[in-house]
Amino acid sequence: MPERGRTARDQEGREGPDGHIPNAAATEADPHPDAAPAARPDTLPGPRPDTDTALGTPAEPLPGPHPDAPAGTGAARRTGLLVTLILGGLTATPPLAMDMYLPSLPDVTKALHAPAATVQLTLTACLAGMALGQLVVGPMSDKWGRRRPLLAGLAVYVLATVLCALAPDVELLVAFRLAQGLAGAAGIVIARAVVRDLYDGVAMARFFSTLMLISGVAPIVAPLIGGQILRVTDWRGVFVVLTAVGVALTAVVWTKLPETLPPADRHGGGVGVALHAMRGLLADRVFTGYMLAGGFAFAALFAYISASPFVVQEIYGASPQTFSLLFGLNSVGLVLVGQINGKILVGRVRLDKALAAGLALVALAATALLLMSTGVLGEVGLAPVAAALFVLMSSMGLALPNTQALALMRVRHAAGSASALLGTSSFLIGAIASPLVGIAGEHTAVPMAVVQLGAVLVAVACFVGLCRPWQTGRAPDGKAADS
Repeated sequence: MPERGRTARDQEGREGPDGHIPNAAATEADPHPDAAPAARPDTLPGPRPDTDTALGTPAEPLPGPHPDAPAGTGAARRTGLLVTLILGGLTATPPLAMDMYLPSLPDVTKALHAPAATVQLTLTACLAGMALGQLVVGPMSDKWGRRRPLLAGLAVYVLATVLCALAPDVELLVAFRLAQGLAGAAGIVIARAVVRDLYDGVAMARFFSTLMLISGVAPIVAPLIGGQILRVTDWRGVFVVLTAVGVALTAVVWTKLPETLPPADRHGGGVGVALHAMRGLLADRVFTGYMLAGGFAFAALFAYISASPFVVQEIYGASPQTFSLLFGLNSVGLVLVGQINGKILVGRVRLDKALAAGLALVALAATALLLMSTGVLGEVGLAPVAAALFVLMSSMGLALPNTQALALMRVRHAAGSASALLGTSSFLIGAIASPLVGIAGEHTAVPMAVVQLGAVLVAVACFVGLCRPWQTGRAPDGKAADS
């Protein structure tokens, strides 16, 4: 019987004489992080059939072009684009769940008669849920495959979003946002694990940048949609729209995304096995360094996400629509820099160097914001603050995809558990940053700037102290020679 999404003729044509699925791009790919990419742009690189690494036994192939089809054919591009869009949609879950809701934060404060710091806990709860949920879903996907945990998580996400729309008070809204985050974690962690199932080395770094292009559309349009929704309804309507998006994504995943982790590569055992795998990953000094560097860089980003609605609207008097436009512009910057990273820098510049440049730019922007918010530079308007926020947000296009790629390059087994650790650290650290930005009230930007600068300085310390990027000796799999 043909597998889901393919005809019997497609399967027969793709199988070689030894029963494996031929994939020239995979056999040509060099996992060295600085090697030039060899994968064809119209195919999804898969695991090598003859390897005994974590990519081991060939995974069930995603629907793709016939091996004899010429490169660049329309069918090949449509097939590869479909899978890319699905994975991009899954990684867009966090910005959709949080950014569409941002313009309505002041309205929630008034409607539920709650202080701004308490309403910001709705963001913290969602973020903490996404962090903790990944610790559960990641190991589950290593044991049972990618599809079943993903579909279960999406179904619960839809239900929790409906409950958010019906919440009668801020306390229940916080609880429902926690449940929404716990379930939404499935899309984040499993999307990264699927990428690791299919890609290695430079190809993986490029694909993460491509995902940033797809998922980066969400923070551009989400606040714009949220601002327009507030013209015709209240904040509850935002969650109604999020429910519809969740239902559509669940349907697409159910019908179009096949399993990428074959039974032979799945890990048996329960919680003990998962914890043992995570302990092994954390014992890798360089993996832990990239994990923490990415986590604290994300904290600087989330400090902006959490505080900017109040900074832009309450301090500088901008309308929800103006805030949405500025937020979208910053997201455009992130997407553009991410594409410069993936299309130009990767393969020409060491990933460590690109990461270092991104962290340095974030630090400069955070320093400028702190000087402006404390009055050292005198009275400033919205334009200079918006410019500094644009630089900070755009620089994440260098920092975030490269930390993920460099960390996952070190993983040969348990990609789900590794993805869970990366996501959990980022979201937990970001959840801690969220309430800190509102600690002095909603009429000063100083806490936001302090949190951003402190977070990026810790990220730099972890990168330098643990990853030691000046040690350029590399093993074939991208690991530092001494680690």
